[in-house]
Amino acid sequence: MSERFLLTLADGVPLCVQAWGPADAPVTVVLLHGWCLHRRTWHHQIAALLRLPQPPRIIAYDARGHGRSGATRLTSATLGQLGDDLAEVLRRLVPRGPVVLAGHSMGGMTIMEYAHGHPIEFAERVAGLLFVSTTAEGTAHTQYGLPPRLAALMRAGETLGAGVLAHSGAWRPHRALLPALRPALRWLLFGDEYEDAALRMTIKCVGRTSLRSIGGFRASIGEQQRLDTLARLGDVPAAVLVGDRDRLTPPPCAEGIADALPGTELTVFPGAGHMLILERHAQVSATLAGIVERAGASTPGERHRRAKRARKGGEVGGRAA
Repeated sequence: MSERFLLTLADGVPLCVQAWGPADAPVTVVLLHGWCLHRRTWHHQIAALLRLPQPPRIIAYDARGHGRSGATRLTSATLGQLGDDLAEVLRRLVPRGPVVLAGHSMGGMTIMEYAHGHPIEFAERVAGLLFVSTTAEGTAHTQYGLPPRLAALMRAGETLGAGVLAHSGAWRPHRALLPALRPALRWLLFGDEYEDAALRMTIKCVGRTSLRSIGGFRASIGEQQRLDTLARLGDVPAAVLVGDRDRLTPPPCAEGIADALPGTELTVFPGAGHMLILERHAQVSATLAGIVERAGASTPGERHRRAKRARKGGEVGGRAA
């Protein structure tokens, strides 16, 4: 059983939120989906966590402009805004106790923005991290699995197309057009082996994303640089997962995160693509369950020490741009 409700953010955008597990669980897991996707892409991991002997509280929500959440203004279609949205969700729905944040693709970048914009809150609350198929370096390593010249042409076309879509309003892709996207999405997002149900779900997710969101978030995603933010997080239990056939956030992206964040466990899955939470869902679920277990063993004192270091860093350097 789950609870589903709307949470209206400070700027009036309603978020579609779903929650599972006991409200008084010692650990809360917050799941953040990728660009043009929605919360149900985490369904395998949710089911696995609920089967644990002591299941955590689980919260997943559709980001603004995605899934069943409300549309976003173009000026708010940024990763920085998504980081602020996450901060608001935590304050209102998870006011106390340790939190594990798990992010796929744009969801991982959202976590980094939350850490960047709200460093003290992050240090006080977060007891575990899972980054799946994501990056802290924008599109620096994105070559789409193509030779450099073809990759440059594809990036230019993608950027131009995103600009057009960003100004196309809150309309969604017409349902009749979605089957035509199947070959492109299969090539771009999946590796050697995949379940057809996973591809069908991905196509439906794209169909529920507004054109403004499809195009509007592209600039922010391409420009993000947050390795320095990760380097300041300290000893948070964390894991980074990536497929070696990932055309959007290839292994160098995951390696950069693991190098920046001390003690992070890096796993590269042969033959897997960008939709790792669907393609290798059992392995992703097992890794997440391990992080939840470690988070449950963390102490308030450990998080207090991280928060103290975050305050000291803020006093010395201030909030970075």
